[in-house]
Amino acid sequence: MQKQRPKHLDLTVIRLPLPGIVSILHRVSGVALFLSLPLLIYLLAGSLSSAEAFDSYRAVVAHPLMKLVLIGLMWAYLHHFCAGIRFLFLDVHKGLELETARATAKVVLGVSLALTVVLGVFLW
Repeated sequence: MQKQRPKHLDLTVIRLPLPGIVSILHRVSGVALFLSLPLLIYLLAGSLSSAEAFDSYRAVVAHPLMKLVLIGLMWAYLHHFCAGIRFLFLDVHKGLELETARATAKVVLGVSLALTVVLGVFLW
């Protein structure tokens, strides 16, 4: 009996498993971190150059929208870090079994979100 395979990939119909979602989020978070480098360098330079620049830095960072952006970048960093550790273990052939891969994907999502919430509340 031959399986019915889709002739085209409709991404709205295909249900990706959790390890696949973690993998895609790892890539998305890496791109977000790379694209945010100019903003982060600007903020770092503003916090280090002079007292006046530091005051303007504090005004920019105090805005609620900027706080949300920075919390989003913090999640991107934490997720990228946790998923990177998971992928390092997968590269040395640890955790390749289906149940272990699913469990570690859940741990990556849980830990990165929990750390983001804790640090976000602390920094808000």
